[in-house]
Amino acid sequence: MSDRPDFEQMACPMPLLDHDTVQLAHGAGGRLSADLIDKLILPRFTSTELDRLEDQAVLDLPPGRVAFSTDTFVVSPVFFPGGDIGDLAVNGTVNDVAMSGAEPMALSVGFVLEEGLPLADFHRILCSMEAASRSAGVRVVTGDTKVVDRGSCDRIFINTSGVGVVPAGLDLGAARIAPGDAVVLSGTLADHGMAVMSVREGLSFQSSIASDTCALQGLVRAILDVCPQAKALRDPTRGGAATTLNEFAAAARVGIKIDEGALPVRDDVRGACEILGLDPLYVANEGKLVAVVPGAAADAVVTAMRQCPEGREAVVIGQVVADHPGCVTLRTGLGAERIVDMPVGEQLPRIC
Repeated sequence: MSDRPDFEQMACPMPLLDHDTVQLAHGAGGRLSADLIDKLILPRFTSTELDRLEDQAVLDLPPGRVAFSTDTFVVSPVFFPGGDIGDLAVNGTVNDVAMSGAEPMALSVGFVLEEGLPLADFHRILCSMEAASRSAGVRVVTGDTKVVDRGSCDRIFINTSGVGVVPAGLDLGAARIAPGDAVVLSGTLADHGMAVMSVREGLSFQSSIASDTCALQGLVRAILDVCPQAKALRDPTRGGAATTLNEFAAAARVGIKIDEGALPVRDDVRGACEILGLDPLYVANEGKLVAVVPGAAADAVVTAMRQCPEGREAVVIGQVVADHPGCVTLRTGLGAERIVDMPVGEQLPRIC
């Protein structure tokens, strides 16, 4: 059976090129570079700024403070159930910008391609990025492509940087968290990490575990519409929810108590974590957020989040306390309390 991807599953037909794989000359700035850009990249990301093919993008932004973020994606494998490195790169940076309360507006994209990467795979990733950027309502305005020798990287690495504008009067930040606040999680834990792990290690589970990768700016708007006094938002990617909660506690010098029984984890994901000896709290997510809001607003926030597809399983998982500042604790189903510390080392390398 051929290892080539199913072209019928692509969002659009791949244009004919002189080569089937990435060549070092594709990164040399000459004819093949222009061919790669003109035939594969530009058709997926056309925008007024990008079409000018300048070395930078000049943007007209509305008044307000600019939120800026950058991230580099090196996930292995590059294709996994529920997504691939392409939509992951778009959604991940869109979400980082959105967690400030900003409306994401524009992205830059930088590719590092390994010599020998099938151009059909690159095209599939580009189509995924196109779909993700359109869904998120952001435009790709500038970018760069480099090619490295075979073996110098693992197929493809992607850097995305994003800009957005923060509405006037909004000031989100972990330092604003205070005792009495509620901790809200938008949905199930560990879906992305277990989806990647299942294909990377060739593991087979009874049901299909899919990544939760998606853009979250609509969910952020829903939260802020009902609770402009929200304290902090963050998407719990590498290190999982445990790392995010510890970062919040350390920044605000408060304690955070969470309830094990309130943590939403799909049965198949929980089973996979148990088989691998992993705690879902420490596994990466790519389509979830943790919100800290005033305790009195928690019910309204959860109700608003559940009206959005990305937040339909939102739930309060804990509260902020004055006790044990800088520490996160979890009450187990047996009524005991244990410390949820920062992870030590890498549980799941190359997750995002």
